[in-house]
Amino acid sequence: MSDAKRILVLGVGNILYTDEGLGVRAVEMLQREYTFSDNVTLMDGGTLGMKLMDSMMDSQYLIVVDAVLGGSTPATVYRLTGEDLRKSLGFNDSMHQTDLVDTLIYCELAGNRPETVVIGMEPVDYHSMGLEVSPDVAERLPHMCRCVLDEITAAGGSYTPIVC
Repeated sequence: MSDAKRILVLGVGNILYTDEGLGVRAVEMLQREYTFSDNVTLMDGGTLGMKLMDSMMDSQYLIVVDAVLGGSTPATVYRLTGEDLRKSLGFNDSMHQTDLVDTLIYCELAGNRPETVVIGMEPVDYHSMGLEVSPDVAERLPHMCRCVLDEITAAGGSYTPIVC
């Protein structure tokens, strides 16, 4: 596995505000249901912003899982790259330290900007305080996780379902 691309799956958002924490909740679901190859790391990035830069720079392929304001029907799942990354809620709100795109620019300036994709979902409610995601988002989380698994596979990682 030494030649395999280092993949970081980073769930971001504030779990205290219902659907804003859906990225973290998706990563928790993936951690409960799968084991991953040695080149894949799953991480709860919460609202750490710039503090995530070292972890991001240690990866070659970054999959950010986040709430996204894309203007579609609530619970719509998106795959964002390039300039579309700015739709990600994870770091562009006053609750967070910095914007995701800015953090990636700092990674580039420091010498390693990983190839990045955001797997996001349109939130239903990201203003109300609550530890659980909304029912519509909860119903779509398995689909979102499937999209993340597809990205992991496409980037050279693998996974195995945990059998209870």
